[in-house]
Amino acid sequence: MKPEEIQTILVVGAGTMGQQIALQCAMHNFTVRLYDVKAAALVTAQSRIETYAQDIVAQGLSTSERMQAALARISAINDPAEAAAGVDLLSESIPENPTLKGKVFAQFNRLCPSETIFTTNTSSLIPSMIAPTTGRPERFVAMHFHTTVWISNVMDIMPHPGTAPEVVEILEGFGHRIGQIPIVLKKENHGYVFNAMLNALNGAAITLAANGIAAPHDIDRAWMGVMKMPLGPMGILDGVGLDTAWEITDYWAGVTRDPQLQANADYLKRHFVEQGKLGVKSGQGFYAYPNPAFSNPDFLPKA
Repeated sequence: MKPEEIQTILVVGAGTMGQQIALQCAMHNFTVRLYDVKAAALVTAQSRIETYAQDIVAQGLSTSERMQAALARISAINDPAEAAAGVDLLSESIPENPTLKGKVFAQFNRLCPSETIFTTNTSSLIPSMIAPTTGRPERFVAMHFHTTVWISNVMDIMPHPGTAPEVVEILEGFGHRIGQIPIVLKKENHGYVFNAMLNALNGAAITLAANGIAAPHDIDRAWMGVMKMPLGPMGILDGVGLDTAWEITDYWAGVTRDPQLQANADYLKRHFVEQGKLGVKSGQGFYAYPNPAFSNPDFLPKA
């Protein structure tokens, strides 16, 4: 397979990242199938994708006509066999649980053509943790996107020791075709490149909040005021999704038995996830949306 032979994309998982990956591919003329085990999730995803499309047009990044054509290339499908038929590339974005991911890949290994390339968008796991369960480890790689995909357009490609070199080359070419900056890692690394740095910042910020050291808004003010950045780690976490942040933190707390990580996970679950405060996608997280406090001029008074 050559990069130009990839035409039909299957995105498994209709959450925030699945939605953005689907739209990014569709904007670059690919046929996209968006699959989720929950039919209701697909309904929500379609609505959010349309909102993304409107925002892209409003920002002048595309025309209404092009966005309507892109939306027409996306099909929301709840039947796995129908979703898998004839696809060239599968991109998975489901919760950060290697056992769950393995089960999903095993299912689609039975349904997809043998030449289909499998990729995971995991933000904290490494592909060798999942590869044996995919049924096609030589055609499996981590291909990670950053939110918002069409703005933060870096695409990490992380092979595992059993990945065929030509698969990495194909995906590097594919990345260019969908407007991304492909970065190929030389070895596996939890957190890739950018996330390895960002996770350290976010983890420190959650620790400060969970331990009652400072209020979330003040934690962001510290970062924004010193670094002169438009948002801080709490604002970033709202964009990621506090449910996703909790899933990742809780998983690694269980693996490492780190009491601080567990305290951080409990803090996110108790104060946010259990209350439906998931960040930008729910309209409330550390901040209220669509007009978060950090976007107001008086959030950081000028000297």
